[in-house]
Amino acid sequence: MTNPNEITPYLFRTEYSKIVAVLCRSFDIKHIEIAEDIASETFLKASKYWAVDGLPDNPAAWLYTVAKNKAKDYFKHLSIIEKNKEEVRATEKEHLTIDFDTKNITDSQLEMIFATCNPVNSRETQICLALQILCGFSVEEIANAFLSKTETIKKRLQRGRETLRTHHFTIDSLREQDIHQRLETVLATLYLLFNEGYFSRTNTLLIRKDLCLEAIRLTLILTDNQFTNTPKTNALLALMCFQSSRLDARTNDEGEAILFDEQNITLWDKALIEKGNYYLIEACKVDSISVSKYHLEAGIAYWHTSSAKDKWQHILNLYNQLVIIEYSPVTALNRAFAFSKVYGNEMAVTEAEKLNLINNEYYHGLLGYLYAETHPDQAIHHFEEAIRLTKSKPEKETLQKQVNLLKNPK
Repeated sequence: MTNPNEITPYLFRTEYSKIVAVLCRSFDIKHIEIAEDIASETFLKASKYWAVDGLPDNPAAWLYTVAKNKAKDYFKHLSIIEKNKEEVRATEKEHLTIDFDTKNITDSQLEMIFATCNPVNSRETQICLALQILCGFSVEEIANAFLSKTETIKKRLQRGRETLRTHHFTIDSLREQDIHQRLETVLATLYLLFNEGYFSRTNTLLIRKDLCLEAIRLTLILTDNQFTNTPKTNALLALMCFQSSRLDARTNDEGEAILFDEQNITLWDKALIEKGNYYLIEACKVDSISVSKYHLEAGIAYWHTSSAKDKWQHILNLYNQLVIIEYSPVTALNRAFAFSKVYGNEMAVTEAEKLNLINNEYYHGLLGYLYAETHPDQAIHHFEEAIRLTKSKPEKETLQKQVNLLKNPK
């Protein structure tokens, strides 16, 4: 990747949050807007310079140097206009120790994860803040994740940011109990980040590998900390590894989705499957673990990578448990799909129609799939409803392809 137009968006996704986190750790999270401005100006400068001079040998290091210099310039300027110069000099002195080494970046991001997940805010606000500040989500992407209006999310973020500014926070000040209290929200945030990458509803791409990789990277940070390396954390990481192993097989060269039954299993990443096995074992090592949704979903993802003849029965059994501990329409629809693999499409139609999720595109997509072989007219109706309801352009194209095949069978 040597073209600046290609690498800059990638670096923005991977380095922007690192720069913000390190700067906030250096001169307090109450200055988060300043840190974000400096990070944005850094990338603006990069886009201008790299377009003319080409990429530097180490683009990330170049960004870190520019960010440090811009922070230094900011505090120099502030010292001129600020009346309380003693406070400014103290802050500037702290700034001069800004370090972008691997350990400080990791510690800074861990600190930022837990800073945004402050229980003084509602759980929904905590997740929104983390998705925006740490993961670079747009307001539209966050609204989609919560099935909310963009105005609602904007107000939630505004209130949450004000709380962050007024609550001084460092990871060193947290007790083990505090960390565990916030960990649930942290894991939920990383789960949403991965899901948006695995199946994007707001982007022109169906799959966004950069988001999946970022979610894995941030979850790995948690496994390196003694207080956050919990069974749930390992179960979530196992789930991410199993799901990521099939990314290359889920779309064709045109970016269209490939149904599970039609995937080329030779494209599955065996190394990621092995990593998933490792973390799933780690997640189950404790004698008296509380089985979480991450454990169950990781188990489901594990069986998807298996070639065992009875794998769908195992998958269905796990979905039966999952809908009990944490029901969602998506879980119920996935269970109905697994039900069809065990008991056939006809019985699965009855099971799916009980859900009556008439305003859900996945409900109609599933019924289209289940009706396709026996009642093509019904299948076309449901596929067309799914097309009408979905916002995803790649998904619309995939569904339209199914409609065309049913209307013009070979």
